[in-house]
Amino acid sequence: MQSQSRFSGHGLRSHPGLRRRRWLRWLVAAALVGLVLTWLPVLILRFVPLSASAFMLERRFAAWQAGEHDFAIRQRFVPLAQMSPELPIALVAAEDQKFPLHHGFDFEAIGEAMDDADDGARLRGASTISQQVAKNLFLWNGRSFVRKGLEAYFTALIELTWPKRRILEVYANVAEFGDGIYGAEAAAQAYFGKTAAQLDAHQAALLAATLPNPAVLRADRPSPHVLRRAAWIERQARQLGGPAYLGR
Repeated sequence: MQSQSRFSGHGLRSHPGLRRRRWLRWLVAAALVGLVLTWLPVLILRFVPLSASAFMLERRFAAWQAGEHDFAIRQRFVPLAQMSPELPIALVAAEDQKFPLHHGFDFEAIGEAMDDADDGARLRGASTISQQVAKNLFLWNGRSFVRKGLEAYFTALIELTWPKRRILEVYANVAEFGDGIYGAEAAAQAYFGKTAAQLDAHQAALLAATLPNPAVLRADRPSPHVLRRAAWIERQARQLGGPAYLGR
């Protein structure tokens, strides 16, 4: 009877159903730990002024690898209230006109980009400002399904945790406006010799016009392309209703 009892207990412990439940518990626990570890920095960054991002660190590391010993990141966090109201609306007009309305993803823009690609056009980006914040803060340059999946995950966390005003504030402080120049304050000082609070509508539009390729396009020496795009951004900002569109 004792031998049979030991045999029965061993059979219970090794039953496939028990093993599956054990693995399921481990997976759930691991998922919860992963959620906490990724959500915690998102929650903290809702309140803390930012002095760095993943993209800034990546650029600094690349400079170190290339032996660029004089390279320095220029960035200073400025609250949205201390920026010219012309800058946030210029960024929204240039990058994401539905920003106040969506929940992190512009599915209409994504569909249009995919339709254009199906018609033979080069696949263009359809990232919202929220997605760009997620990418800049937590991820790396490049294109892959893994990175896009993580971008979507962090975008959802940011949208659930931050108000829209904070998302736009962080974007204006981490966006790259030139090599080593990040954020509106550093860009305003580097290109116009003034603070972000002193930017006029045209200067804000010039900065926004460089965002597709800040390594090549310059706000202080604008090419004809940048001038045309800046004029378009100014028109779009006015048609949206100006700073009032963002509640300012």
